[in-house]
Amino acid sequence: MRAIIPVAGVGSRLRPHTYSVPKVLLNVAGKPIIAHILDAVIAAGCDEATIVIGYLGEMVKEYVLKHYSIKFDFVEQEERLGLGHAIFISRHTFSRSPILIILGDTIFDVDLKSMLASETTQIGVKHVDDPRRFGVAETENGRIVHLVEKPEQPRSNQAVVGLYYVTQPQVMVDCLKELIKSNARTKGEYQLTDALQLMLDRGEQMAPFPVEGWYDCGKPETLLSTNQHLLKQQPAPQSQPDVVVQGPAFISPDATVKNAVIGPFATVAEGARVENAIIRNSIISEGATVENALLEDSIVGSNAVIRGSYKRINIGDSSELEFY
Repeated sequence: MRAIIPVAGVGSRLRPHTYSVPKVLLNVAGKPIIAHILDAVIAAGCDEATIVIGYLGEMVKEYVLKHYSIKFDFVEQEERLGLGHAIFISRHTFSRSPILIILGDTIFDVDLKSMLASETTQIGVKHVDDPRRFGVAETENGRIVHLVEKPEQPRSNQAVVGLYYVTQPQVMVDCLKELIKSNARTKGEYQLTDALQLMLDRGEQMAPFPVEGWYDCGKPETLLSTNQHLLKQQPAPQSQPDVVVQGPAFISPDATVKNAVIGPFATVAEGARVENAIIRNSIISEGATVENALLEDSIVGSNAVIRGSYKRINIGDSSELEFY
């Protein structure tokens, strides 16, 4: 089984972190986003993967080859022309066997083995209040009957969430080729949703696959909320002298933490140093230093340094004090 994982995006909504690190290598709950994805697809039975790279793609390639031993193919998407385009340019890496397509900036908490056991193409969907910025699936009697990308007036609240099990990938490739040949774009891009609709038009059977655990990593606030969810599933870190852990939390064995309160919902990554600090609902990335500070709802990038100072105050009534 082969997984196709597009990760070519720039990650502009996560700047400044993505100026020097590709989005999929940002740490969440102790390891990069792409590591969570690869661990899940390998556990589900995928022994091959195509990774569509672009921005800072060599860093992604280096990390993946260092930490995983399954067969990888890397395809560079020089122009960001949409998900459909990313799949089309990777067509030489897969054959007629079923494939799993999973977006590289989203972590799913689903039973992938169940999805991959189906004989019918499965599209991951989730009920959302406002589906206008997603692909939308319309269903009847447990089957998908229509798909449309980012409709202004959705006829369904079933959003397509970026998880696809395609049992007839060559039919999908033919439909993508038709879109590209006719330059049929939606919102300026070649959409996989449009190709899937062409497959429906040709008689392909598709079923919705309900996804409840869908965790976006595309913005700072969603990255932190995803960090919260994943930390709840992990065992508590080992106790350390002079460190109070208010779980859930993750402290890398290779991090240095002294005289600190960590958590709840704090990640301290490999090589980080935290001293005389309180860290809550935050991610301290690889090699970062935080000293004499209280951080909450924060993301500290790799090798960044935060140093502050604590204040002791004995102040009387009707006083006013400002710190700069």
